[in-house]
Amino acid sequence: MIVTMLATACNHNKTQYPQTAQGNVSDDYFGTTVPDPYRWLENDLSPEVAQWVATQNNLTNSHLNKIPFRDALKNRLSELWSYDAMGTPFKEGGRYYFYKKTGLQNQSVLYTAQSLDEPATVLLDPNTMSDDGTVAISSTSPSRDGRYLAYAISEAGSDWQKIKVRDIATGKDLNDEIHWVKFSSMSWFGNGFFYGRYDAPEQGSELSNINKHHKVYYHKVGTDPKTDELIFQDKQHPLRTFSAHVTDDEHYLIISETESTYGNTMYVKNLRNKNSGFSQLTNGFEYEYNVVGHVDGNLIVHTNYKAPKYKLVKINMNSQDIGNWIDIIAETKDVLSSCALVGGRIVASYIVDAKSKADVYDLDGNKLHEIELPGIGTIGSLSGSNTDQTAFYTFSSFTIPTTVYSYDITSNTSTEIFRPSIDFDGNGYETKQVFYTSKDGTLVPMFIIHKKGIALDGNNPTLLYGYGGFNISLLPSFSTSRLLWLENGGVYAIANLRGGGEYGENWYRAGTKLNKQNVFDDFIAAAEHLIAERYTQPKRLAIMGGSNGGLLVGAVTNQRPDLFGVAIPQVGVMDMLRFHKFTIGWAWVNDYGSSDDSVQFLNLLRYSPLHNIKADVRYPAILVTTADHDDRVVPAHSFKYIATMQAKNPKAKNPALIRIQTRAGHGAGRPTSIAIQEYVDIYSFIMHHMGIAPKQ
Repeated sequence: MIVTMLATACNHNKTQYPQTAQGNVSDDYFGTTVPDPYRWLENDLSPEVAQWVATQNNLTNSHLNKIPFRDALKNRLSELWSYDAMGTPFKEGGRYYFYKKTGLQNQSVLYTAQSLDEPATVLLDPNTMSDDGTVAISSTSPSRDGRYLAYAISEAGSDWQKIKVRDIATGKDLNDEIHWVKFSSMSWFGNGFFYGRYDAPEQGSELSNINKHHKVYYHKVGTDPKTDELIFQDKQHPLRTFSAHVTDDEHYLIISETESTYGNTMYVKNLRNKNSGFSQLTNGFEYEYNVVGHVDGNLIVHTNYKAPKYKLVKINMNSQDIGNWIDIIAETKDVLSSCALVGGRIVASYIVDAKSKADVYDLDGNKLHEIELPGIGTIGSLSGSNTDQTAFYTFSSFTIPTTVYSYDITSNTSTEIFRPSIDFDGNGYETKQVFYTSKDGTLVPMFIIHKKGIALDGNNPTLLYGYGGFNISLLPSFSTSRLLWLENGGVYAIANLRGGGEYGENWYRAGTKLNKQNVFDDFIAAAEHLIAERYTQPKRLAIMGGSNGGLLVGAVTNQRPDLFGVAIPQVGVMDMLRFHKFTIGWAWVNDYGSSDDSVQFLNLLRYSPLHNIKADVRYPAILVTTADHDDRVVPAHSFKYIATMQAKNPKAKNPALIRIQTRAGHGAGRPTSIAIQEYVDIYSFIMHHMGIAPKQ
């Protein structure tokens, strides 16, 4: 169990911060002048910013190096992380493919085999592509004839991708190499594939400039990418993005057009008719549409059109008008999160109070049976085709590692085919789901995970995690890093805040734009519930969240600094007045609103983490984390936030530090070695500033 350290160890010395230069910069928003003295930190490639980063990292490392148990935590987390893991197998062109990671490998390796009963061979190993493990596979797509693998890689965590083509039989790459790809998959048609990319950015602006003029191209294998055929673009709306998907029978090409992270418009082209153009299936961006497949002249589409909790419809290609759409699976009280066509059946996944459930239907929407799951948890990616009777899926929970199952659609039976062996006994822990009341009376669910038999004496070290945005649902999932906290007696809580997708579109909308304060109120109420139920007390309560969750942590730390002992905002959106001016930030306006609108500006200014830091306030101990190659939420957000916090509270008892990872991005593709060190630093910081130490 965690034991209290000597009182003298908790008497932290005041941190001497480096002085960050301030510029005379301000903006006028509808008559309101807003200073921005650290605007120069937005130029993250300048020598001055590089020096600032080095100075801040030196300060943070000096602080972390003084924590006596940091090495012990690293040794233990490395032991926990050293296990074999497998992803969901998928089949294409008569071959099976799956990812697998062995021990402490930095990146998962792609394997292929004719049968899952025979030894598999390595097809793609990103660990051989760099010395430090910072080259990662972003996506893969085997051709339908089994000859080629199109794959995209990213370097140092950047969203920018490079597409290459590998001959599966020889394991050798062709000369095909496509650059400046972002937010794209590869979808095969004939001897090539559709993909999306941008024009090459100006040198020096690759990681910060706004992304504009996305286009869909077709690349034929073996040809120069400079000759790729332009398939789709929208010159009138340069900020929109597109994805291309070919139905399994190569009959239709579907283009999905988006202007934010929510809602899309669909276009369809008959690939069997060379003279066919694109027809627009839907208008506007109010609803979401996802094509599941094509059956007998009908597109099967998962949508929330006039169904906030989603439904499944079929659209006849000879009668595409929206008035002729037919419901296959109607909306219910539970959120229909996804659907797949498998062996002439429909496998439908639902979210029921932030947990997974799966049912099987025939193609007319008649329910046949429910898939029996191993317990309360989450179904991961399900793979299968309408012509195969076997599908694959993963299942995990807070204490059950990601386990792979095969599923026979005819007999409705699941068979475990892979379970990781981890040095952790989940039987000694329990998961509770509670419902607490937020400020406006809304009931909000929260998962609480801890060792069995803990005392509710208000003294347990507790870590509260949240996100609350972009229609993203936080379902039960397995996290290796979390085990380190749990086995040392920590309580881990995850709040399912408004802004997420746990209860459908209305739950999501209740946490966006002018309703964003609901998300912060939900999170604050979660903390108050944990304290009221005597799980913990403020000095033993840490909060953590990443990206939109980093915004959450920054906002509530400003609003209720008395409620938390430690705050960990990770790669957060901290400048709510300028977020839309960098890379893909413009797409978040649908969630946040924009400072270009007078009403939305006032709302954003009210909670923006950067703009609501007060002087001479006793804030929790703060460790901001970001990365130098984060081109999703640019690191300037975190730079400006911590510079402001340090300047306004130079004599604070609790430190405000920033950890800036080099050769890393927003989080995707992060190598194991970097992930372990980052979590060790986070947990060391939390424990140290709670005045506790891990078991020996």
